[in-house]
Amino acid sequence: MISAVMPTYGRTDVVFERGEGTYLFDTDGKRYLDFGTGIAVVSIGHAHPHLVEALKDQAEKLWHCSNLYRIAGQEKLAQRLVDISFADTVFFCNSGAEAVEAGLKMVRKYQSSIGNSGKYRVITCEQSFHGRTLATISAGGNDKHREGFGPMVDAFDRVAFGNLNELRDAITDETAAILVEPIQGEGGIHPAEPEYFQRLRETADEFGLALFFDEVQTGVGRTGKFFAHEWTGITPDVVSIAKGLGGGFPVGACLATEKLAAALGPGTHGSTFGGNPLAMAAANAVLDVVLEDGFLDHVIEMGNLLRGELQKLVERHPAVLEQVRGGGLLLGLKAKAPNMDIVNALIAKGLLTVPAGDNVIRFIPPLTVSAGEIADAVALVDEVCGDLAP
Repeated sequence: MISAVMPTYGRTDVVFERGEGTYLFDTDGKRYLDFGTGIAVVSIGHAHPHLVEALKDQAEKLWHCSNLYRIAGQEKLAQRLVDISFADTVFFCNSGAEAVEAGLKMVRKYQSSIGNSGKYRVITCEQSFHGRTLATISAGGNDKHREGFGPMVDAFDRVAFGNLNELRDAITDETAAILVEPIQGEGGIHPAEPEYFQRLRETADEFGLALFFDEVQTGVGRTGKFFAHEWTGITPDVVSIAKGLGGGFPVGACLATEKLAAALGPGTHGSTFGGNPLAMAAANAVLDVVLEDGFLDHVIEMGNLLRGELQKLVERHPAVLEQVRGGGLLLGLKAKAPNMDIVNALIAKGLLTVPAGDNVIRFIPPLTVSAGEIADAVALVDEVCGDLAP
């Protein structure tokens, strides 16, 4: 008999009751170090006092009024995002997939508005992940996500991540945009060299294409800059963010230049819940913390510390671990032992991590994580690797 909760997830048999900072507590009172953060969502830690207070204050005033009216929190958040980014304007939604969908519609509408109605295809990368809607699984590079859901949306041409020559060869008269993750998350924490992204910008300009970054996992400070593409020194045309933006509250956003977004007039796109007052209160509270002086410096410092300690584990356990990769506090351990064996063993010891493609274990703690908490987490990984070693 099917469960009342539709069985679309392979769930671990644990129920969490409360969280505090970098820790979660289950219904039996057991404490866990959370280096998964709901898959890079709980950006400023569980039950952060400033976020809790902001949500309480807003909950007593107004939750929802629809986008038929001005929403003060949207205007405030949009201006803050514009002020710290390449963007001129922002569309608010509820999730990463919606933020990517908004960008995909935008690049098509832009090309149509300048007389290129035949330009609708988007070049994406193998091993990429852009969401679970029909369009975004069509865009993504994982065959397992597409199995049984065909036919796919025929609008995407996938090429090898980091291979500029292959990408240029894939450009046709129907190509409208390039969509890429600065660091591939779900696919296995695959980074690329800054030069690759710089050449993507040059290529997009050469062929009249929009350059679209999916920063759903890498954005909002996860790599030590507010946007991961800032490390490359280039300016995109469109960026999608979500996950960490609400600190645990569902919020997504699509940022764009005026050049592209001007094609989307009233009635061309929308969201019933997107950008409602409660969501905006959460996101503005997260930005209050992330944009504080020194906060992103802390992320860089802790990211370097965690990376260095994970590298020591690779050297200590060569039969179990193979490589560290990623950036900031988005790091992956490529394993030789099955990654789920390691993930499950860590759960039993009280450390939460997240599996990814290419037999990788993701380490994505709150951006507020301390050096002591990193030391505790690394010690648990060390124990598990010792137990799994031949």
